[in-house]
Amino acid sequence: MRKILHIDMDAFFAAVEQRDHPQLKGKPVVVGGRPEQRGAVAAASYEARKYGVFSATSSRVAAIKCKDLIFVSPRFEVYRQISEQIRTIFDQFTDLVEPVSLDEAYLDVTENRPNTDSAMTIAREIKHRIRQETQLTASAGVSINKFLAKMASGLNKPDGLSLVAPHQAEVFVQHLPIHQFHGIGKVTAAKMHQLGIQSGADLLQWSEQALVQKFGKVGHYYFKIARGRDDRPVIPNRLRKSIGAERSFFPDISGLPSLTEELQAIANMVHLRLAENQRSGYTLTLKIKYASYQQITRSRTVKNALHRADEILSLGTDLLLTHGDQQQAVRLLGLTLSNLVDSDRSPKQLTLGFVADNSLF
Repeated sequence: MRKILHIDMDAFFAAVEQRDHPQLKGKPVVVGGRPEQRGAVAAASYEARKYGVFSATSSRVAAIKCKDLIFVSPRFEVYRQISEQIRTIFDQFTDLVEPVSLDEAYLDVTENRPNTDSAMTIAREIKHRIRQETQLTASAGVSINKFLAKMASGLNKPDGLSLVAPHQAEVFVQHLPIHQFHGIGKVTAAKMHQLGIQSGADLLQWSEQALVQKFGKVGHYYFKIARGRDDRPVIPNRLRKSIGAERSFFPDISGLPSLTEELQAIANMVHLRLAENQRSGYTLTLKIKYASYQQITRSRTVKNALHRADEILSLGTDLLLTHGDQQQAVRLLGLTLSNLVDSDRSPKQLTLGFVADNSLF
């Protein structure tokens, strides 16, 4: 039986800015583009979250929700340095560390350097070391697999520590509201609600075949996590194959002005995530899910790698105009860059000569 930790820094980017600029402490702070730039929120302090402002919220909407909101430009080089400092702490406990982003990681401590049987002891020590060395807080989840550890880490934020023991796994999942499941977004949760699936207990009643019929291949995953099962190993130094962002809408949106405005916020969020990971990409994929639940994806590959928000928006808008159905209401938009390379090795200028125009269903 594995012992898995999920360590998640609390409001990481915003917390760093509040640490380095004491005048920001206790105030609603977001890191990201300003409303006049039609940017997106990369991170929100807990004071900002009280107003309903979260990561990926458009800056314009965030400013409406909180009139005293303070916008801070991201300093990714600083965040990366602190992330490397935290990674050094992880490495002192185990070789099996899988970074998910700058601010979260999975650790397999089944076998560990302190040679202790208690994963909770390790989690406490890691949290203590992070606070001591960075003056920042982290939340930790401890369990027998990645899904349960991820769910546990979000239970008592900020500065939380939660355990889902082996004998608690199935009962824990059964009591979870379906919209809180990691891997189930707003639109999928809404569809599940329409099918009478409100909680893990409801999901447990569905057969694997029925879930696959309703949700496609991801139905296999839903079947497993309803039973507290997750066989994915912790993979050290995993390279991301794609970086993207998407937004769900309730109610649905329609009309080119609304769609392009949302696409701009999404492009800004993709740009922020690319900068965070120091990556650029050659292939952009537009994802559209209509009110009818019909979903299409359209991809285009360019000669020079994309990185800037305006480049991503320009190509994303072209895909939308070329392939989108302007007559249908839309419940989800997404942009994803793949074919990734390190930013310092990729050309910075957009070339309009396209290599390929692929349709993916």
